[in-house]
Order: sequence, then C-alpha cells, then structure tokens
Amino acid sequence: QVQLVESGGGLVQPGGSLRLSCAASGSIFSIATMGWYRQAPGKPRELVATITVGGSTNYADSVKGRFTISRDNAKNTVYLQMNSLKPEDTAVYYCNAALSIRIHYWGQGTQVTVSS
Repeated sequence: QVQLVESGGGLVQPGGSLRLSCAASGSIFSIATMGWYRQAPGKPRELVATITVGGSTNYADSVKGRFTISRDNAKNTVYLQMNSLKPEDTAVYYCNAALSIRIHYWGQGTQVTVSS
C-alpha cells in the first residue's frame, strides 16, 4: 500500500511563506526519491524540487533560492519550505514518490494561492 498525504497549503500574500508537508508510507519513503510538483490552471504539471534518499536535491530554476526541500526519515515526511512567494507560484502542489523513472506515486494535492 502506497499513500502520500499533503498538507500546509493555503492563501498567502506575495512575499510570504508557507511550508508544505507530505506524509508518506514508511515502506516506500525509505527507498524513494521524493519530490514536489505543481500544476497551475491550464498548465502542465511541472517539477518543483526533488530529494533523494541520500539527501541530494534538485530545484526548478523558477524556485531556486526561494524554496527548500527536505525530508525527515524518522517521521516519513518530506517538506517544502516556500519563501518569498510570488503570484506565479499559485498552483496545486503534489507530493511524489519515485521508485524508478517509470514508477511514481502521487498525493492528492494541496492548493497554494499567492495573491494580494
């Protein structure tokens, strides 16, 4: 059984911060590369950030320097700290667990809205 549950989304003003959390099944979390993706209305889903089991990170250019992905292996949770938020960050954010390039699992998504 694979389960990913996101939380922490909401409405924030430009320049504000949010921290997203994704609680994952322990059996998959221990072996999976974890990631955050987002999808804005009418736009394709895009990579935001990933973190490997070993802690290597990768970020989209659009969020580099503003977002930080991290994982707490003891809590089977991956986080996305989002600072200096911009209106263009508005999207549904999805947690992802990747066992291979072809086997991915997804959470249900959490809405992030950046607006004045």
